[in-house]
Amino acid sequence: MTEPVATRPQFPPGYGISSEPEGMLPWSWAEERLASSRNYWIVTVRSDGSPHAAPVWGLWFDGAVVFSTSPESRKGRNLARDPRVVVNLESGEEVVILQGEVEVIELDDRMADAYEEKYEYRPGGEGDWFALRPCVAYAWLERDYPRSATRFSFAA
Repeated sequence: MTEPVATRPQFPPGYGISSEPEGMLPWSWAEERLASSRNYWIVTVRSDGSPHAAPVWGLWFDGAVVFSTSPESRKGRNLARDPRVVVNLESGEEVVILQGEVEVIELDDRMADAYEEKYEYRPGGEGDWFALRPCVAYAWLERDYPRSATRFSFAA
C-alpha cells in the first residue's frame, strides 16, 4: 500500500483547524488503531439513500478493512446494490474514519489465520467477504482537537 498524502480536513472555519501541518497525525497512528480495533462500524446506503450502520468483526489486512456479512443482511443487500461505505472505529477519543467503495473478495488462509488469531474464531465460507481500501480517511485525537485533525488521501 502506498503511503497516503496527509493534509488538513476542509471543515468550516469555525472548527478552528489550522492550515499548518504541525500536530497532524501520521498514517501509522491510524493503522495501529485500525489493526487493534475489535469492532468496526460499517455504514452503508439503503435504496432510499438513507444510511444504515452496524458493527462487525473484521481485520486491517493488506491496506484494507476486511469483513464479512450475510448477503441477506441489510448491509449485505445494501453493499450488493451500492458499494459505497464509511467505516468508523468505536472510539470517539481516537477517531479514524474511512471512506470508499468495497470490493467483493475471497477469504484466503492468511486472512482466516489472522481472523482466528484476533477473535479466537476461524471463519469458513459463510457470508460474503468485502475489502474497503479507502480513498480518503480522517483521524484525530479528541483531547488534541482540532490541532490533530488530519485528512489522508489515497492514490486511485
